[in-house]
Amino acid sequence: MEPREVLARIEKGLRAPLPGVPAQLAMAPEPRPGHRPCFEVEDTCRKAGVLVLLYPRDGRLRVLLTRRAESVLHHRGQISLPGGERHPGESLEAAALRETSEELGIDLGSVRVLGKLTPLYIPPSNYCVYPAVAHGDAPLEFRPQPGEVAEVLEPPVGHLADPVNVRRETRRYGGQDHVVPFYDFEGHKIWGATAMVLAEFLALL
Repeated sequence: MEPREVLARIEKGLRAPLPGVPAQLAMAPEPRPGHRPCFEVEDTCRKAGVLVLLYPRDGRLRVLLTRRAESVLHHRGQISLPGGERHPGESLEAAALRETSEELGIDLGSVRVLGKLTPLYIPPSNYCVYPAVAHGDAPLEFRPQPGEVAEVLEPPVGHLADPVNVRRETRRYGGQDHVVPFYDFEGHKIWGATAMVLAEFLALL
């Protein structure tokens, strides 16, 4: 599928009723202790904006992901969408754009926000993340902040959408076995909240 066609499908999907929680849960660990919708915890959770940023490279539409540095407070070493906690008086969309620009050292002035996905609650860190989908017309050049970003990943949308790249494994944490689905990309395992947000995004296709 050509990048233009993929982008058109995504924009159309964002204008329609969102796939929502059922799509997110397709990539949720089983069991997922503490799972609750964001509206139930919005008075007590911390709020962050994250960005599903799309852009072309080598003729393919790609998604920007990062591997978090081991020095960050939450979710060390995990694959994540860029973004972070909002400042007072700042919208969640603005927070996602600002944090992405700061983390990766990129100018997002020409990036167009296409729409928003369903908020997702992350029990271990007590965050509600609010994903925005955006698109840039040109490849990006990154200058990542070493204290926050260990590595930049650029999986093609088509790679993530291919069921052959969805795997599952059993992990033990919290004294319990969990079946953990993940997207496999170049040896990286994209799982947890990031995979759940991407699952709803991919459902737009």
